[in-house]
Amino acid sequence: MLFALKSGFGWLSTVPVGISMEGVEALMKHVYVFPVVGLVLGALLGAVAYIAALALPPNLAAVVVILAIYKLCGINHIDGLADFGDGVVAHGTLEKKVQAMKDVSLGTGGAVFIVVLLLATFAVVSDTSKALLPLALLAAEVSAKESMIAFAAFSRSLQKGFGQIMIERTGPKQFIIGLIFSAAVCIAALGPLGLAMLGIAQLAALYMVVVAKRNFGGATGDGIGATNEVCRLVALAAALALGGVLPWTLW
Repeated sequence: MLFALKSGFGWLSTVPVGISMEGVEALMKHVYVFPVVGLVLGALLGAVAYIAALALPPNLAAVVVILAIYKLCGINHIDGLADFGDGVVAHGTLEKKVQAMKDVSLGTGGAVFIVVLLLATFAVVSDTSKALLPLALLAAEVSAKESMIAFAAFSRSLQKGFGQIMIERTGPKQFIIGLIFSAAVCIAALGPLGLAMLGIAQLAALYMVVVAKRNFGGATGDGIGATNEVCRLVALAAALALGGVLPWTLW
């Protein structure tokens, strides 16, 4: 379990813990540790947001938060979003869409997906209150990591690779274990609002499963990475939209 958790940081972040095929094997057996990694990453991002909000105006603080996200979490997942976007917007058969997704060059679809995601993240983060943002980032990162499990658990593998390993070894059991932990964390952080963030992110993950099946006939590692990016944004947007409606302070 500890080896899997260590490998989770190597897989999901830029923390220099290293990762090996043995580590990947251990991680895939205990894929439900993804939200645990998300908890640590989210706490670090929340700390950055708290400090940035004290020293900077909201717009500049949002830029710092976005930079921190990709410094800490790396760009592998947003690269997956770019490839996923290229495949989704490609015209033609499923085979042509898969080829567009596998193309190493960045296409127009991928570029648009990235720009829209970054602009939306900036808008959401800059508009979220100083008090809510640190905990919202924590809950959003946990929700995003659980969303990756949801995508893998309810998808069919399309091609060989690390994505195939995760998809084939992740099922409803792993999803439920991760969901229970994620729900406990989100409730502890933000009460009903945290639970709503998690639930909405899981719905977004299931929608990503449908999009992948419709466009490619199955799922790949790019879809897993894209789900992480999309569901983090969706969870943060839910915090902003529902923060004034649902209670979120525990004191």
